[in-house]
Amino acid sequence: MKSDIKNKLIAIVRVRGRVKVRGKTQETLDRLNLKKPNNCVVVRATDSYIGMINKANDYIAYGEVDNAILDKILKKRGVPISADELSNSPEKMAELKQHLPFRLKPPRRGYSKIKFSYVNHGSLGYMGKEINGLLARMI
Repeated sequence: MKSDIKNKLIAIVRVRGRVKVRGKTQETLDRLNLKKPNNCVVVRATDSYIGMINKANDYIAYGEVDNAILDKILKKRGVPISADELSNSPEKMAELKQHLPFRLKPPRRGYSKIKFSYVNHGSLGYMGKEINGLLARMI
């Protein structure tokens, strides 16, 4: 996990399914509210979320989300909050949690390899700003 994403809005997408997942990892994914593949949540990266992300790193893709992509997702899902409001006020983040997780479509042209990390030309783990490309293909 990159330490420079602390206190930024990050998008987390579940890439892999429920089969052969260890119990503690499954519990972590449930606490992140990622119960099915292609579900997405947007959270502010705190220490507790960073720990959960590290635990579930082999089943999710995550990175810093841009305001333009986040606005598209929120508009498509009918959430009456803008991305600027989310980045500025913690009250709006609490309101957003009522609408999570976002159920997205599978990405057009598919994932890369779902058993390899992003640095090994796969789809798992920390993607940085490249998560926006994945989310754009899933909207």
